[in-house]
Amino acid sequence: MAIITADKVSICYMTGDFKDIGLKEYVMRRLKGHYHVKQFWADKDISFSLEKGDMLGIIGTNGAGKSTLLKAVSGVMVPTSGRMIIHGSIAALLELASGFDKELTVKENTYLRGAMLGYTRKFMDEKYDEIIHFAELEEFQDRPFKQLSSGMKSRLAFSIACLVNPDILILDEVLSVGDGAFRKKSGDKMRQILDSGVTGILVSHSLGQVRELCNKILWIDHGHQVGFSDNVKLYCDAYEEFLETKKLPKNHEDIIRLADALLKRKKRKTALARQNEAEKLKSALVKANSKEAVEAAVAFLKETAPAVLK
Repeated sequence: MAIITADKVSICYMTGDFKDIGLKEYVMRRLKGHYHVKQFWADKDISFSLEKGDMLGIIGTNGAGKSTLLKAVSGVMVPTSGRMIIHGSIAALLELASGFDKELTVKENTYLRGAMLGYTRKFMDEKYDEIIHFAELEEFQDRPFKQLSSGMKSRLAFSIACLVNPDILILDEVLSVGDGAFRKKSGDKMRQILDSGVTGILVSHSLGQVRELCNKILWIDHGHQVGFSDNVKLYCDAYEEFLETKKLPKNHEDIIRLADALLKRKKRKTALARQNEAEKLKSALVKANSKEAVEAAVAFLKETAPAVLK
């Protein structure tokens, strides 16, 4: 049985004069025909299905409709049309640093956030040290929350959220919080959670994270579905080439062509780099500078034949 099924899900925002006028003016404009409403489709006819243990990576440029779709999955928004069918409990890590009281201390906010997530005081007492240690905030727990950097706030929110044990985990750019070391630690934590059989959805601008963590992929562009597949490598390669060329694929064959173009471009880049190293080696040898020649030769061999140096 599918844990998540999106069946032609569309989400429309309505914009118009009603934001800036009162009720009386609204009625008068409607009667006179001077009232204008615009429709903006954030997502249009999005379809996919996930089984237990699947991890879906959603890719697309800014404004593609990724975060809006996550809100529909998590129940924050109701689709304008189509169906979103969910089986299981959901933990959504969408806006990590929201929901804190800046005047309270870090410790007080930790308990507050836990209460908002439905955890008991006893449970938070047992988990508090683990949360603070994972967030690397031992020295800041008695300081006002407003004194923390944005990275520290996100680390705390992520650490609290990792206590949940849901059927479905939704992640929106949360694995990019903190410095490189913390990103690795948070990534390891996510893999641990996913290995337990949780079904996940990840939105990330890091194709490396999508390649590493996901077994299914959904590509969205300006609210429209480019494709949904279990061939994560193919789609990531095609998307990487799209970011370079801005040529949006219209079908699966176009996606294959984009992926092939990326491979060819990388081969040309590698060949050019080797040629440059060879030219440096040749120039150094011509100059008969033994030290410079040796350094150039070693660099060239590291690139072209590393086994020779072992």
